[in-house]
Amino acid sequence: MKTTLLIALSLTLTSTTFAADPEKDPVNKKVDAAVKKALGYLAKTQRTDGSWGIRGGAGNPAITGLSVMAFLSAGHVPGEGPYAKTIEKGIRAVMKFQAANGLIADNSGHEMYHHGICSIMLAEVVGMTQGKLATEVRKRVEKAVKIILTAQRQNSSSYHYGGWRYRVSGSDSDISVTGWQVMALRAARNIGCDVPPKRIEMAVNYIKRCQDKSTGSFRYSPRGHRTIPCTGTSILALELCGKQHHLSPEVKKAGAYLLRYPIKWSYRTSHNYFYYSLYYCSQAMFQLGMNYWKVFRKQMHDALLNNQSSTGAWVRTWGSDSRFGPNYGTAMCVLALTVEYRFLPIYQRGNESIKKE
Repeated sequence: MKTTLLIALSLTLTSTTFAADPEKDPVNKKVDAAVKKALGYLAKTQRTDGSWGIRGGAGNPAITGLSVMAFLSAGHVPGEGPYAKTIEKGIRAVMKFQAANGLIADNSGHEMYHHGICSIMLAEVVGMTQGKLATEVRKRVEKAVKIILTAQRQNSSSYHYGGWRYRVSGSDSDISVTGWQVMALRAARNIGCDVPPKRIEMAVNYIKRCQDKSTGSFRYSPRGHRTIPCTGTSILALELCGKQHHLSPEVKKAGAYLLRYPIKWSYRTSHNYFYYSLYYCSQAMFQLGMNYWKVFRKQMHDALLNNQSSTGAWVRTWGSDSRFGPNYGTAMCVLALTVEYRFLPIYQRGNESIKKE
């Protein structure tokens, strides 16, 4: 498949290894079946304009980006296979949301959430495809990167220095929004976009300022509250910022913190943002590998494989992120389950360093 070839050629990363042999690990058959069923659900719920929304509402840029990535993460690409048209329509729907200045968002007031997520998706498309569409999308990514760099907080006297928040303009920051931007910059850098090392260094220092040294967990902001999803976000962001951060004392302590709080479908408090926690913690623990991933993988499978609805969706009626609807939840679950497939370039276990200027 050209997907695997392109990933191998475009990234200086570890060799691609997909999920284990189903005969040796029977759970993979269940994972593959769950993913297939979930993608069928997403294909059926795509709007005629190519977007996905919240419970039948207007098209939502972030949910559309996540839904497209769900297909990509399972090895489907535009231009080939059963979901070729579904994926390309989704990509073009996101591009329609992009303004002339490069910002990808709607008018919901959380523009950098939309922008970061959609920028990641577009960069992954470039890393997994070739030809006219890839060329067109690359130009969109280059414009998107400029917005991310503009939005990074640059007041060196502020404890928000190096972070991002909901809007391009402003002076505040949080780990949640910052995580999406770091992922977007890494994905863009993977396809050759110019990302100044100084900006990555700023982001890394910001993330480290958010860590609670006593527990290893990470705070929502440098002076905010500790959360499980922010801990997963921070581990992943640091891991993506260069091999010097892989299994560093900071991330190992954070990984140990996550192991103390198993992710469960029934949780209503500790994993208040269940899907968000699942998405980031799955990638974080996969990057750490070893027992971190082994333990989390089983927890994730227990939570998801027993709770998928007959439609193929994952639907929760409690928790803060349940309000975003089944398209959001289903896309996030697929992205978590397929992390070990390693089709998405961002899912590779990287080993490249980011040199200082």
